[in-house]
Amino acid sequence: MANIESGIYDIGYLDRMADRSSIIHKLDARAKVLTTIFFVIMVVSTDKYEIAGLVPFIIMPIILISLAGFSYSYFLHKLVLVSPFVLFVAIFNPYFDRVPLCNLGPITVSGGWVSFVSILLRFSLTVTAALVLIASTGFPQVCRALEQMGVPRVFTVQLLFLYRYIFVLMEEGVRMIRSHNLRSFGRKIQYSVYKHLAGNLLLRTIDRANRIHMAMLCRGFDGEIRTLHTNKFEKKDLIFVIATCSLLTIFRFVNLPQLGGTLFLRLF
Repeated sequence: MANIESGIYDIGYLDRMADRSSIIHKLDARAKVLTTIFFVIMVVSTDKYEIAGLVPFIIMPIILISLAGFSYSYFLHKLVLVSPFVLFVAIFNPYFDRVPLCNLGPITVSGGWVSFVSILLRFSLTVTAALVLIASTGFPQVCRALEQMGVPRVFTVQLLFLYRYIFVLMEEGVRMIRSHNLRSFGRKIQYSVYKHLAGNLLLRTIDRANRIHMAMLCRGFDGEIRTLHTNKFEKKDLIFVIATCSLLTIFRFVNLPQLGGTLFLRLF
């Protein structure tokens, strides 16, 4: 029970991080969304065997986390939690791609292992960028920015509702588990009981969602996302977008690690 309730608190912690005041927090949400999308495109578009070329991209999340005043351990913890999913996908690469690609002394490294490391690195970079975006902006502001950038309102509203109803689902689940524990004196839930709990959870969340929807309609909800923050796209936001995208373009098309190694060999 404590683990589930702490999980709810942990999900909402990202929104609470967005209430802080820093240089990154004060930027317009559209500027941060644009740079994050551009960052993901630059990282994902790299070659499947690229590793050294991805290293410079680590600079951007580090700078953003530092300027926003976040803790590196929090984002590292999140990456560790979701890493099994990408490990399950990438672990098959060494078995399907056994073509020798390079040698590390007496050890021959196949292309599958190189692509395996490349997938892990790209996954870590893109997920961290998305987490930093939500933590420094807030999910409602991200949806609002997407709508202002031309994304259909139907999509942004559904995306916001999907995020909000996660909390509804988890709250109903906590109530059901607490009720079961009180009636079973803390014994573990049997496997045969799970299917009944799952069905009841679905019915309870649908009923709760209908009540929430009726309450929203009574308060004048018309499908438009309204937020208290009214940021404007200012000169500083334009400078941030241009500077960040220019730096990411250099990282993408200039192999800085190789260039640095060549200069080092020439000098020494």
